[in-house]
Formats: sequence, structure tokens, C-alpha cells
Amino acid sequence: MQFQSWIKRALVGAAMLIAAGTLQAQGVVKLGLVAEFSGPFAQYGQQMLGGMKAYMKLNGDTVAGKKIEIIQKDTTGPAPDVAKRLAQELVTRDNVDFLVGFGLTPNALAVAPVATEAKKPMIIMNAATSIITTKSPYIVRVSMTLPQIAQPMAQWAAKNGVKKVYTVVADYGPGLDAESAFTKAFQAAGGEMVGSIHTPLQNPDFAPFVQRVKDAKPEAVFLFLPAGEQAIAFMKAYKERGLAEAGIKLFATGDITDDGVLEAMGDPTLGLITSFHYSASHNSPENTAFKKAYAEANGTGTRPNFMAAAGYDGMAAIYEALKKTGGSTDADKIMAALKGMKLMSPRGSIVIDPETRDLVQTVYIRKVEKTNGGLYNMEFDKFPDQRDPGK
Repeated sequence: MQFQSWIKRALVGAAMLIAAGTLQAQGVVKLGLVAEFSGPFAQYGQQMLGGMKAYMKLNGDTVAGKKIEIIQKDTTGPAPDVAKRLAQELVTRDNVDFLVGFGLTPNALAVAPVATEAKKPMIIMNAATSIITTKSPYIVRVSMTLPQIAQPMAQWAAKNGVKKVYTVVADYGPGLDAESAFTKAFQAAGGEMVGSIHTPLQNPDFAPFVQRVKDAKPEAVFLFLPAGEQAIAFMKAYKERGLAEAGIKLFATGDITDDGVLEAMGDPTLGLITSFHYSASHNSPENTAFKKAYAEANGTGTRPNFMAAAGYDGMAAIYEALKKTGGSTDADKIMAALKGMKLMSPRGSIVIDPETRDLVQTVYIRKVEKTNGGLYNMEFDKFPDQRDPGK
């Protein structure tokens, strides 16, 4: 009898532990972060995660009674097969509730079918090709699209007397999107496109490309390259080949003067005009609080960039959606909560367009200037309420 009583107590205890574990599991929302944490694009994942940590530093790690847990996976770079496999593992093994991150377009496109099949909300924190949100009804993007950024740059250049432009863009979705949007808007404003170069996504040597531009003698170059090491390499070639001395202006999307690497690029960037949706110099209480939280959560060695801001805003959107659903992670309820959502971001006011699931936001025209704090993209003009013209 004593033995039977012991067995009974053990079984009851085990059942209580299982029940407690189940309750605990129900009280956790898991975010599967798929991004680049090593290789030449390593700062993409690091910045996005840094922004997510900054949001949690300010707002805590629980929302609607649920604890937020981040599980990160490294794609190592533009590797669609790897990204898809990691996303599938996060869904089947880790039982994540959201798929988030995605620095590069090829990786985001590869994972879109996984989000659809598994019915998991997918929050894009960088990848900027227009078509991405059309590839799954469960995708929301909290960054930008390249057409959204490039069109204002073309309009501003034409308005300021530039007539002939040569384009240099990375040869993949975002680069081609940026070139198409810039060309269309610039020609509509009376400008002329005098040449085009598409550079390899991996390890390009920019010197011969820059020389071709110089030989064509345009008034200006419009440039899109993925943020980070390529921007540094291009600016070095631009300086060495003497394009500025030849009177060839350089206009670009803000990827080229990424806040995270601007100091490393140095004085050759001074005066460079770019169009973008976020600058670390943006003057607002929200941006001041964001930068302070970013430093506290990640250390003061790295300046937050646009991917960090998108990581922060992605978390804000997730938190607000969970509040609206009362903590439910049902994908359709989450998507309904996200559509039309308005947030006050470190970049300014943003709205998730309920139709396209892309952001409506302000695009700023900025110039690199030296301040007491170092080199910064200083905003001096803006195009409010910009949608993606690619849709």
C-alpha cells in the first residue's frame, strides 16, 4: 500500500510538472530571427538584433502576459537554401510564433512559402525588393523598399538642376528596383540616363566600374549598394579615380552612408547627398530614447543604423499586435492587428499600409557633415507620406 501511495504521489507530481511546463510554454512567444550574423553582411543581423534588444530594454520582455523569447539563426550571407532550412527548423523544432529579420532579399523570398504554409507572421526588418510582401499574405515589412527611397532622390536631383545621370547598382532585386524607380522618376522630370552598370553582389572590384563612369562624363552618378563593406570599397574607388575632382556628383540611397560604418568611411563621404528613411541624427525624442537604449543594451561601440531602427520598430509592431489580440499568436488575428497600425518610430511617424503591408513613411534628403560627434547624415529636406511606387 505504501509503495502504491508513493507511485500515486509521483504520478501526481509528474502531472503537475507537465501542466506547469505546458502553462509556461503557453506563456512564451517565440521569435525566430533569421538573419546574417557572420561573413561580409554580419552587421545586418547584429544591427537588427541590437534594435530588438533596445526595444525590450525600454519596454520589458513581456507583453499581454507573454514572455518574449528570441531564437537567432545565422544564414551567413545571401544563402536562400540555408535561410529556408533554418526557417523550417524554427517552425518545426522550435515552434516559433513569428519569423523575423531577413537582411537580404534572396533569403526573404526563400522563406516566404514557409510562412504561408506554416501560417506564421513574417516581419521583414530590412530586405527591400518591392515584390517581397506579395509572396505571402503573412508578410509585413517594417523597413522600406528601394523604389520608395530612390524615387525621391531622382525628384530632388532633377529639381536641383541635374540633367544627365549614370546609374551604378548591385545586380540583384533591390539594386534593379532602385535603378528602375530612379530612372522612371528622373526621366519623368526631364532628365537623361546616360549609362548603367550592374555590379556583382559578392566581392566586386569597383575600380574598373568607376573608371567607366568617369570616361562617360555624366553630371552625376546614382548609386545603390548593400550597406557595409561594399560602400566603403566604392567610396575608396570613387576617391582614387578622382570623380569628385572631375565634377561628377554622387547621389545615392542611404545604404551607402550607413550610420554604422560612416565613421570608417571617413572624409571622402563629406557632402554626399542621399535619400533615406532613417538617420542617427534625426532630431526627435523617440530617436534620442532609442539611441540611449541601444547603447545600454548593446554597448557604446556601434552606432545604430537603419536596420537597428527596423529591428526596434518590428518589435514595437509585434508588441502592439499582441496587445490587440490579448496575447493570441493566431496568424490571422496578428495580421489583422498589424494592418493599418500606426507607430511613432525613431525615424518619425510610420503606418503599415493595410493593402500592401509595406510602410507609409517620410523619406529624408540628407548630406554627410562633420559635427562634434563625428560624421552624420544631416537631414535637410523631406518627402512625407511616401508609399512604395513599385506596387
